[in-house]
Amino acid sequence: MNRKKIISIIGCLVLTVFVSGGLKATEECFEGFSRSVFKFNMAFDDILIEPIAKGYNKLPNPIKSGTGNFTSNVATLLSIPNSLLQGNFKQFGHSTGSVIINTTVGLLGFFNPAEKLGLKPHKEDVGQTLATYGVGTGCYFVLPILGPTTVRDSVGLIADSFVDPFAHVTIRENELFGISGNNLDYFSVKSTDAVDFRSDNILNFDSLEKNSIDLYSSFKSIYLQDRENKINNSDDDGDDWGNFDN
Repeated sequence: MNRKKIISIIGCLVLTVFVSGGLKATEECFEGFSRSVFKFNMAFDDILIEPIAKGYNKLPNPIKSGTGNFTSNVATLLSIPNSLLQGNFKQFGHSTGSVIINTTVGLLGFFNPAEKLGLKPHKEDVGQTLATYGVGTGCYFVLPILGPTTVRDSVGLIADSFVDPFAHVTIRENELFGISGNNLDYFSVKSTDAVDFRSDNILNFDSLEKNSIDLYSSFKSIYLQDRENKINNSDDDGDDWGNFDN
């Protein structure tokens, strides 16, 4: 019964994507609500995330760098099936090779020898995969805690939890190559990844808050440009949307 409900929900969400796919990402689903959620997210960041990120930045560089490498290696698992679904076999090879080398030689990903060998996988997710199949963005909105998204990317976010091997062995509680985990493993890694991203962008966030006439619009513009770069595998595509241009 639960599986049937999940399939029904996903079906409805996919239908929503195709129905709203004609809408441009610059169009808002419900701007007033999104702005309220954005204010909540910024307050949450001020109270909790930013202080943790600043403390995280004080860790010895080898520990901070190793932690970032580890979460990045876990995130690359999602790129493997998505690169394959996109028919991008070069990136499939980069992602697969990077995970194998960094997990073994790199001690579970705390080191990144794959990069020294020239393996540089792009971050790929279901939202990007849907875009390669011609699915439109749909309108833009903001989710609590999770932040900016579009209709297509929000459906992709849900689908990621079914495609991602890491989610498969943690929140789905299945075994893969004898490896299994639980919800705590999944959310611990994802939270650490978010803190790592925030710590890398302390100055960028501060600059945005000081210089933006409309902070909400600035974040919207940065998010949409970043997603476009990632979909097009642009040279401007950094590790995250942290290279703010202000």
